Amino acid sequence: MNPLKVENVVKQYADKTAVNGISLEVSEGEIYGLLGANGAGKTTTMRMVLGLIYPDEGRILYNGKPYSNEQLSLLGYLPEERGLYPKVKVSDQIIYLSQLRGMSRADADRNLKHWLERFEVPEYYNKKVEELSKGNQQKIQFIAAVNHKPRIVVMDEAFSGLDPVNVELLKSTVKELRDAGSSILFSTHRMEHVEELCRNITILHRSNTVLKGSLKEIKKQFPRERVILGTDNEVSGLERVAGVTGVTRTEHGYEIAVSFEAAGADILRLAMEQATVNRFEIKEPTLNEIFIRTVGDRHE
Repeated sequence: MNPLKVENVVKQYADKTAVNGISLEVSEGEIYGLLGANGAGKTTTMRMVLGLIYPDEGRILYNGKPYSNEQLSLLGYLPEERGLYPKVKVSDQIIYLSQLRGMSRADADRNLKHWLERFEVPEYYNKKVEELSKGNQQKIQFIAAVNHKPRIVVMDEAFSGLDPVNVELLKSTVKELRDAGSSILFSTHRMEHVEELCRNITILHRSNTVLKGSLKEIKKQFPRERVILGTDNEVSGLERVAGVTGVTRTEHGYEIAVSFEAAGADILRLAMEQATVNRFEIKEPTLNEIFIRTVGDRHE
């Protein structure tokens, strides 16, 4: 039984359908990607998972049970917007929020100190949130979401406002949560983060699911239309190879657009006749390319 199961959920506001029959399951120790443009239905879906609003149709199950106060302590939420009290000390509000989720004060305090050490900022314990940079406020907000040891975590743009060093730090922490068995519903506009972290995804567009499943299997549905060629000399005649639709010179060779994958063999043969080939790869599409193609095909 998967910890989080969303079954044919529908949410309407008057005559507008915000979410139209979404289904997904997040297994134990998984980061599940929920993607879509603004207004696609991601936020509404996350709010339903959190129990902030209720579906009009369908159901959401937590370890096989419907939402109740009993499930509240299982859930953690990292919103995109800053939601902490700026003039309250970090320790006071993190401990208070953890107690609201059923944790004892002593355990909440112990966990908070662990997380501050993990992020190498133990001195923030007695600081007010407004005294911290935006990036460090995001770290504290992350701690607020996970300090009570939730088993299901909803993360909306978790890395927003962070510099590259802190993005890597937070990513490694999210992976630790996953490896410890947490089920994470992860929403972001940064496709490279989804490719690194998620095994399964759902793409929403205008309240409907347009693509869903294993990221690995989804990529197999789309043609590989780019060849990366690295050579020690110039190669002439690439643009005349059948199936080649564009050739771009790069610092270490060429990036070649092709209309069918089999063109790669002819590209390699031509390159080997003229130069030493030190790299040859027929690239699978990136998730960003798949997203644009999927949502763009349905754009009106």
